[in-house]
Amino acid sequence: MRTSLLAGVVLLVFVAGCNEDTSGKTDAELGLNAQQAAGRHLYQQNCAACHDAHSVPGQNGPSLEELLKKPFLPSGLPANERFVRQTILTGRNMMPAVGSSFTQQQLDDLLSYLHTM
Repeated sequence: MRTSLLAGVVLLVFVAGCNEDTSGKTDAELGLNAQQAAGRHLYQQNCAACHDAHSVPGQNGPSLEELLKKPFLPSGLPANERFVRQTILTGRNMMPAVGSSFTQQQLDDLLSYLHTM
């Protein structure tokens, strides 16, 4: 009984930590390098309104949390930089094409940050 209770508490703490809101933390606290920090700021300015880490499906775009750590994107395409870049540049479904508003460097910065989420 004690073992299962302890395991449950540990699991609860682990799960609660996985969804930690990091929006109030500094770039240094998150351990971001200069490129990732630049990408984070682009994300906050251009993406977070629709792609909040705690998005509600159907009301906003999908959460981008751990996007590049999953096997597939919400569209069903492989979750890799090629298809994420393509989606940013050309849009998909309800997401408008926004890539033309970024320089190549800014797009690289944004993708670098997405790897840290």
